[in-house]
Amino acid sequence: MTAQPLRIARTDDAIDLDAAESAVADLLVALGHDPSSEHLGETPRRVASAYAELLTPRSFSLTTFPNDECYGELVLARDIPFVSLCEHHLLPFSGVAHVGYIPGERILGLSKLARVVELFARGLQVQERLTKQVADWLADHLQPRAVGVVMEAEHSCMSLRGVRAAGTTTVTSALRGLLRDDPRSRAEFFALTRTT
Repeated sequence: MTAQPLRIARTDDAIDLDAAESAVADLLVALGHDPSSEHLGETPRRVASAYAELLTPRSFSLTTFPNDECYGELVLARDIPFVSLCEHHLLPFSGVAHVGYIPGERILGLSKLARVVELFARGLQVQERLTKQVADWLADHLQPRAVGVVMEAEHSCMSLRGVRAAGTTTVTSALRGLLRDDPRSRAEFFALTRTT
């Protein structure tokens, strides 16, 4: 069995940490705080670094293998943790992703399902787009017979502000191929992801 790696690195504009740090200091001043105080002195640097980390996915190699066994059933990774940033409020939303596929000619190294989730979660996002991007990317790069993605997340822009509905979970799904077209396959996928 020979692996066929594909190197993945998202190409975003470089993050200017100095400018981000300056912007955080300006924000603190605008909110009535003194960024030069003993307690806030390092806050602009820390916030800039935290956002840089949240917006930069790690590169990885997409490792696939020939489907020598002709495996044609669902492969599912459940409860993949993720954190992303709401592009409307710059507040985090976090939860779990359930990602599955029915192999075609190739099977995937299982850890890569989590890597693909991280690839798109590390950015300014909305959950609907994030769910679709993971499904489309796997369908394009793996060419399986089916792909299914369900994401469940709590959005701090909804729980900490506005309506303040703490504990509310948003669920989104994206289905491709047999998981979209075949009712039995779709039902199996949702049953295994423990969603309805």
